[in-house]
Order: sequence, then structure tokens, then C-alpha cells
Amino acid sequence: MESQSVLEIFKKITEIPRESGHEEKMTAFLQKFAADRGLGCKTDATGNVVITREAAPGKENVPAIVLQSHQDMVCEKNSGCDHDFARDPIKYVIEDGWMIAKDTTLGADDGIGIAASLALLDSDIPTGKLECLFTISEETGMDGANAIESGLFTAKTLINLDSEDEGQLFVGCAGGVDTTAVFKYSEESIDASFTALRLRIFNAIGGHSGDDINKERANTVQILGRFLYGEHSNGYRLVSFKGGNKRNAIAREAEAVIALEPAEAKALASRFRIFAEDLKAEYHKTDPDISFDCSEVDNPGKAVDKDTARRFIFALTAVNHGVLTMSQDIAGLVETSTNLAAVFMNVPGEIKVTTSQRSSTDSAKKFMADKVEAAFLLAGAEVSHSDPYPGWTPNMDSHILDVTVASYRKLFGVEPEVKAIHAGLECGLFLTKFPDLDMISFGPTLRGVHAPGEKLNLESNEKFVKLLVDVVTNFR
Repeated sequence: MESQSVLEIFKKITEIPRESGHEEKMTAFLQKFAADRGLGCKTDATGNVVITREAAPGKENVPAIVLQSHQDMVCEKNSGCDHDFARDPIKYVIEDGWMIAKDTTLGADDGIGIAASLALLDSDIPTGKLECLFTISEETGMDGANAIESGLFTAKTLINLDSEDEGQLFVGCAGGVDTTAVFKYSEESIDASFTALRLRIFNAIGGHSGDDINKERANTVQILGRFLYGEHSNGYRLVSFKGGNKRNAIAREAEAVIALEPAEAKALASRFRIFAEDLKAEYHKTDPDISFDCSEVDNPGKAVDKDTARRFIFALTAVNHGVLTMSQDIAGLVETSTNLAAVFMNVPGEIKVTTSQRSSTDSAKKFMADKVEAAFLLAGAEVSHSDPYPGWTPNMDSHILDVTVASYRKLFGVEPEVKAIHAGLECGLFLTKFPDLDMISFGPTLRGVHAPGEKLNLESNEKFVKLLVDVVTNFR
């Protein structure tokens, strides 16, 4: 099994629509893969799939291993990109040692993990029993892991293939919860003489709300709210606001339509240009291409009522976004954070704000969610929380950790980093149903996950594949 065989399978996966909640074609692909090769295959009521390859001759006494990845991907694209994630294959290029999707997400999170499992199943490498688990809807709440049926697999060792930094072995992760605020508003008529302006902020880098939250990247939703807060005494009327998309991605784009008297509109547009220059200076390192635009649009004649608009803009400014605390035990690890993810006005009379909180400490996770809730409650919103998912506490006495470290050292002549990660992995949820599991997570180097421009480093993929093969071949 070579890295090229993994890459060829991943290329096939990029042709399969698999947005979270719509993994049916991916599930069917996995089922057919198993049937074509005479491999055992089970699908639970949630849609999780397990494909089993029995032990090779002479390997019957080797403990079984679960290889785990998730079927879904985050579907994000740049403004103006006409890609249809429900139909179109992902467009990618191979450039300077990277596989890159320029205008969309690539789906290497976690398509490359799927591909590695399938390539191993398809190989003649002698191993003990392999149970390859493919969960659904990891990106939108870990639904598959949360509802996985007890007994779906039998192994006591699990390798999660959903990490994004080659050379790092992960033995712990943060837990999380999503918090949603809804502002109910009524429409009010606005003067027909008012000038309507569309304010846009775009071309921010964005990124993963766990892995990238400590990189101080621009959050366009909060930045736009910041500008409008500064203008709240200048008599504008809020017509609409939208920004961000997925709860686990940092908002890259946001726009609002406002209306106000013509003379005031001209002055506000001038202040927005000044604001843009200030923000470009603030984010000149993290978001060098962040862009701002102010253009006149048709007056719609209606706006959000003044009181709700005021409370909503105040809340966007007041609510936390970013890192709250760093770990006291692991240098450089974010302990607790929150992501001001997105604003939607898809339902008439409602402004919905989605956020996500993460922490490796349950009490701190609850406090972060409480802080976000309090900010929105004070602003008069209705607030709800998703079911929280647990973190994964590191086990430094892990057998699979010892095996993987020894394998990495043998193959590459250096020590791997053993770490916990601030992103959420499904491992914590697996422990609730399979409490005896011994787990580790590793993968190739990915960059820009959950945002257009996501890319896979091909050299790191070679090392990832070599490590995986060595671990499963020599596991005892």
C-alpha cells in the first residue's frame, strides 16, 4: 500500500457529494466498496458504516483495531463561486507539493482518512482483524458518534484518522457545545428618500474554530458588528445582516444593508473607508487580503425595528469571540474558546446567531457557554444550547500510543510530538459507549480546513501512510 493508492481513492471521494446531513451517496459508495470485495459491512440506524476485514493467516491472535474517520465534509466556497456541493465534484489542483481546492473546501477533512482506511482494506498487507468505522455528520454535532450503536464494532483499540498535523500524535481533545441566539423582530417602514448601502467585508482567511481560534484571525461578523455599533447614534436603519456559515468555521465574509438619509449615507460611506484602512492595518499579518466594499443598493422600504436592531448590534459587539484561557498543563494548548460563527435571516421576523464553545475542562466549557448566553439574554434574545459532547482525557499509559511512538521513531528517526488538540474529535463520545477503548489520532498535514483553499500536503501524506501501515502491521 503506497500513498499514491490512498490519493487515488481520495480523488474518487472528491467526486461524491457528502455535506453534513447528506452523506447518502458516500454511505452507498462505502457499502458498494465492501460488497465488491466480499468484505463484511454493517450500517446502523444512524448511517454509521463499519467494514470488516478478517485477520490474515497467522494473525488471528493479533488484537483487532478500529480505523475511524467521518463521512461528511464542511462545504464552504468563496463568494461568486458557482460550485454546487450537492452535485459537482470538488475542483482541485496539485501545486508545489500540495493538493488544493482554490475556491471551495477540499474535503481532505476527513476524506483522506476514509481513503487511507479503504486503501488498507483493499491491500494484501497482512494484519489482524480491521474494523473500519465511518461515522456521519461529525462536522455538525458529531451525530454519528453520539448515536452509534453499542456493539457496532468489537475491537478495544481505535485509531482516529482525523488529525491535521503530520508528526503529531494526539491523545486528547476538547469537548464542545453550540449556543444559538434568536432575535425576534418586526418590520418597520422607512422613508422612501433614504439611501440604502450594502456594507461587505470579505476575503478574510477564516479557518477551523478549534485549530485556528488562537491565530487571531479576522472574524468578519464581529468586525461588521463593530462598525455598526460605532455608528449606532447616527440614525441608520438595519435592513439585513448575514455572515459566516458553519458553526465550526471562523466567519470569512459578512454583509449588511442599512438605510439612512442621503447626506448621512455619504458621510457613513466615507467613515467605512477609513474603518477599512484601520482594520487592514490591524489584520495585516493574519488576513492580508481582507477586503471592504460599500455600494448603493435599492431602498427596500422596510427595515428591522429600531429596538431589535440596536440590541442585536450591541450583542455582536459584546459577545466573546476567541480564546478565553490557555491550558495550565500543556504549553501552547488552548483550553477554552468560543466562536461567533454566523448570522442568518432566513426566517421572516428572526435573526439567528450561531456560536460554538470548546474546552478541555467541562466546567470551563459550561462557563464559556454561560458567558455567551448571558450576553445574548441581556440583549433580549432567545438562547438555546445543543447537547454538549465530551472531551477526551489523555492516557499517557496507552498501549497504542507506545506502539505508534516506537513506529514513528523507527521509520523517521525522530520523536513525534504527543499532544492534545483544541479541536473536537469523536473519541470522547466513543468512550461513553465503549469505555475500554484505547485510542490515538494522527493524520497528514492539512491547512485551511473548513475554508476555501483547504489543502493537503502530499509529502506528509506519504509519511502518514507509512506510519499507519507500520502500526497495523506490527501491532501486538
